[in-house]
Amino acid sequence: MKSYYLIDFKSYGDSRGLLTVFQKDSNIPFELKRVFYSNQVPTDAKRACHANRNSEFVLVSVAGSCTVLADDGKNRAEFVLDSPQKGLYCGKMVWKEMYNFSPDNVLLVLTSTEYDANEYIKDYEQFKQEVA
Repeated sequence: MKSYYLIDFKSYGDSRGLLTVFQKDSNIPFELKRVFYSNQVPTDAKRACHANRNSEFVLVSVAGSCTVLADDGKNRAEFVLDSPQKGLYCGKMVWKEMYNFSPDNVLLVLTSTEYDANEYIKDYEQFKQEVA
């Protein structure tokens, strides 16, 4: 499995609006353990700037847009998340940076683990050493 990739979420809708479902083994490749979101992020701010040793993530911009840099130590790619029907899967040991937040951005984050501060790598040089 690739260490990061885009996921297209199917939405169901009618005159009442759209419904988008996130479900394990259907469109989320792990069991959900934690869900959180960021909003009201200043447009010039950078968030994340870390890798996780044990957690997998799916990032979904449910409102507005932002850019995500994903880096697995071999490849780096930028993704613009600007639709609630599109998510970015980031596996274990993927360096993540989020930036270019639109003023109305709400970034939903689905994770495979509960929070553990000890699994975070916040220094890019240390990350490169660990993935080498």
